[in-house]
Parts: sequence; C-alpha cells; structure tokens
Amino acid sequence: MYQYDQYDQRIVLERVAQFRDQVRRRLADELTEEEFVPLRLQNGLYMQRHAYMLRVAIPYGLLASKQMRMLAHIARTYDRNYGHFSTRQNIQYNWMELERVPDALADLASVEMHGIQTSGNCVRNITTDHFAGVAPDEAVDPRPLAELLRQWSTFQPEFAFLPRKFKIAISASADDRAVVQMHDIGIYAYRNDAGELRLRILAGGGLGRTPILGSIIKDDLPWQHLLTYVESAIRVYNRYGRRDNKYKARIKILVKAIGVEKFAQEVEEEWQYSKDGPGTLTQEEFDRVAQYFAPPAYDKLPDTDAGFERHLLEDKAFARWVRRSVHAHKVAGYAAVTLSTKPGIAAPPGDATAEQMDLVADLADRFGYGELRVAHEQNLVLPDVRKRDLYELWQIAKEAGLATANIGLLTDIIACPGGDFCSLANAKSIPIAQAIQQRFEDLDFVHDLGEMSLNISGCINACGHHHVGNIGVLGVDKDGEEWYQVTLGGAQGNQTALGKVIGPSFKAEEMPEVVSRIVDTFVENRHDDERFIDTFARIGMAPFKERVYADKRADKQRERAEA
Repeated sequence: MYQYDQYDQRIVLERVAQFRDQVRRRLADELTEEEFVPLRLQNGLYMQRHAYMLRVAIPYGLLASKQMRMLAHIARTYDRNYGHFSTRQNIQYNWMELERVPDALADLASVEMHGIQTSGNCVRNITTDHFAGVAPDEAVDPRPLAELLRQWSTFQPEFAFLPRKFKIAISASADDRAVVQMHDIGIYAYRNDAGELRLRILAGGGLGRTPILGSIIKDDLPWQHLLTYVESAIRVYNRYGRRDNKYKARIKILVKAIGVEKFAQEVEEEWQYSKDGPGTLTQEEFDRVAQYFAPPAYDKLPDTDAGFERHLLEDKAFARWVRRSVHAHKVAGYAAVTLSTKPGIAAPPGDATAEQMDLVADLADRFGYGELRVAHEQNLVLPDVRKRDLYELWQIAKEAGLATANIGLLTDIIACPGGDFCSLANAKSIPIAQAIQQRFEDLDFVHDLGEMSLNISGCINACGHHHVGNIGVLGVDKDGEEWYQVTLGGAQGNQTALGKVIGPSFKAEEMPEVVSRIVDTFVENRHDDERFIDTFARIGMAPFKERVYADKRADKQRERAEA
C-alpha cells in the first residue's frame, strides 16, 4: 500500500502544528467561533449535537494493520471506545474534546493518517472498490489511479473553495462496487478491444435533496489524461457552479441546468489548455505509484482445500457465512472476506469498538498480509485469506461479533449516525435500523429472501444513501416530530437506480411493520429465487403501496374501535 514520502509527511505534520495553535487561540478566545469554523472543518472536525466529531480520511478505503490499531487507539484514548465507519470509506469519532484533538491528529500522523479534506468545499476522499487488486473481474487495479487522484487533489489550491463539496469514485471491475454513477465525477476504467486502458468519465451524479445519476461526458479517455481531464471538469464547475444557494451548488445542478452535452463541450474546450501538458501522466509516474500496490508474495496453493470443503459439509452455520461473506479472489487458494459490522440490536450499523478494531488488525496480520479495507456498505474486508484458514477465522470473528452472515441481505443495513449525533438530522437512524434488524432476526428467513438492500438517512443530505437502497428510509420532520419517508426500487452497481417514494411518511414505531409488509408483498409475488429488485421491476409500486396503506388503514380502524 502507498507509503508517505517526505513531502506527504511534512505537510501533514505542519498541518497538525498549525491546527494545534488554532485550537489554542480558540480556547483562549483569540479566535471567535465564526473564525474557527472554517479552520476546524479543514481538518475534518465538525460540531455535532453533543460534541465535536472528527472524521479521519481512509483513502480509497485501504488500511494497514498498524493504522487500524491506531484507529483503535484513538477510539480508546480520545473517544468513547468506538468509531463509526462511513459510506465514504472513512471513520468518524463522535465524542471528541476540542483541546485533545491536536494530540489525536499527531497520533494519526505517526501512521500516515489525517483528517484533511474530509470536510469543506473541496475534493473529498477518493473512493473505489473494496476488492480492488484482488477482484477477478477487474480490468486493472484502480488503486494506483485513485492514489494519483489523491496526490493531485490534496491541497490543490485552485479547488480549495469550490461551490460545494466534491466527490470522486473510480471502478475498474465488471461489477461496479463503487457506485460511480452517484458521484460528482465517476470514473470507469476498462480495456478496449485492443487491450488499451481507457477511462469512461461521468459527471453530475449525487444524492441529497436532488438525487441525480451521473451522465457520460467522455467515453474513451486514454488513462494518461486522467488528471488533466478531471481538472478541466472541476475547473468548469468552479467557474459556473452556483454560490448563491448551497442547495443548488453541486455540479449535478449545473449539468442539469445547461445539459450534459453543453457541459461536456465546455470541459472539452477547457481541456485543450492542459491536454498533453505537464499534468499528463506517464508510464513512469504510474509505475512509481503502482509499485506500492504490488501484490504480496502469495503462496502457491490448490484452488480449494480439503479441510475447508469438509467444514462446509459438516457445519451449516459456517457454510451460510461462507455464502454471504467469502468472495472470489484472483489467486488460487485465496478468498476475500467481509466482516460484518451489522450484528443487529447489539450495535449500530457501521460501528466497531476499539477491541474489535484491534482484533481485525490482528486478523489481517495473522491470516493475510497486514492489509484490510473499509467497504462502501460500512463493513470491513480482509482481502487475502487462505481458504484453509477460513474456518478458524470465522470462529474468531464470530466470538467478536463480526461474523453475522448477512452481507448483501436485508439486515446488512446502511445507516448514517442520524439524530442521535448529527445536528443536521431531522430524525434518528440507529433506533430504526435496530428495530428493523430485531424484527428480522431470523437469519434463515433473511437468507431465503435473498439479496435485498435497506438504507437509512436521517436527513435529506442522504449520508445513508437511501436513494439507492432497494428499500430506502429518509427521516423527515413534521411539526417537530420524527417521521420516515419510504422509497422502493433503488439499486446500486451496474444497474444503479433511484428509488421512488411509496407515499405519505410513517411514524418511527410503524417502521418495522411497514418493512414487514413490503417484504410480505415481495414474498407473495416473487418468482422462484427472484431478487427483490427484479420483482419490483416486474410488478411495480402498486401492490406494495396497496398492502402497506391498506393494512395501515385497517390498524387505525381497529384502534378507533377499541377506543
């Protein structure tokens, strides 16, 4: 994995020293809160409902075991013994004390980590496939390209004050696991018929108040022009993006307003000034970065293992976990493993304790090559596990509450921290997620349902990506009370789609039953092992809406009769 050079380390250490002095000045009232806000946001420090929240960058979701141990140390020393992994592949700490934040940042800097550009109107964390480098279906390992984007965007002075925050994702696999269509700039890396590496560039995607999927603005860009072309696209946005209304300041609004063809034309014209210039990537530069992502010295193993196969036959629980949590690897005898952070009522989705983080770091060393990943779905990934070690790994992970066999299923819920922590939220996310997980605690039934995603956001900012959940839940405020709007038909991956609102919103206590009725409708109408999203596409919204609201009307009538 990438290692800091002298320049990386110096700028991070200098930023820590700078912020330490800014905190001192704020605590001494030499800076007003208004003056301090942009300074703390540049270091990923937010003021939330109860305390400061620190967001730590995890570039393209990749961590060394020593970095995970540092994240555990931060949780244990400066927070309340846990952290929350986000849909941006970062981690957040919700209970930071301002005077101690500089010390936490200094500790992070000792293992090449920071909170820079995890907030503010700048280029945020570059994200990619959490199986990058080991996925059998990828055209190229996208991590070197993601790292080149990270280096280019870090402290990029021209784009330090964009109209709004800016998010970039890159995918190079046949199955898009980075959801590139919902990003400000989305990048697909692929090989053309001649075997040459090309990039398909999308612009104008985003969720939030106005969800829009990105549109292709360049279909066959040679990879050498990655930086200059992306720079040109952001430059056009920086020039024309609205700054008078933050709700209409994202690039998606600009692309929609002028049209994708006009936007692409503007980018093409701007690109002529930098095309083939000094920002053009060379093979030498690519190789310089790619060396940090060279594969480890894998053992030469048979594709399967007799002990592994025997455990599959003899242990039903293990076999079920393997079906959901163990994934194909490009090297024979190895697998990638997803560790679930969704145990149900035991912990909020995406949360991990300091002890769990330490354990995952130990597992990465013991069963792999000291590397792990954070998935977009808020789970953790061990990318290089020998098949012969899977049974032992599963037993250890199970004891630690990290082996719930629900990856990709209904209870693998994506959720933001919501109103329990976030000052922007209209409603809580965590209690709703846990109430639904408790309703569907029968794992056999959940497995029978097959692939089904449920995403929850506490407000319209959509940090829980509810728009692209098969079932989406959005917290809304109605006269000071927390209500929840439900959407159906969202999807991510190659067939990314935005969900449609089913109808009027529901009270918090109604949500488990609402989801149950949606699931019942699916079960009654599905064909064989059809997925939820396919059943929904075939029968449409009407049967779901009729079932949910008819049953709700009947419930109200019974309540009135009993009264």
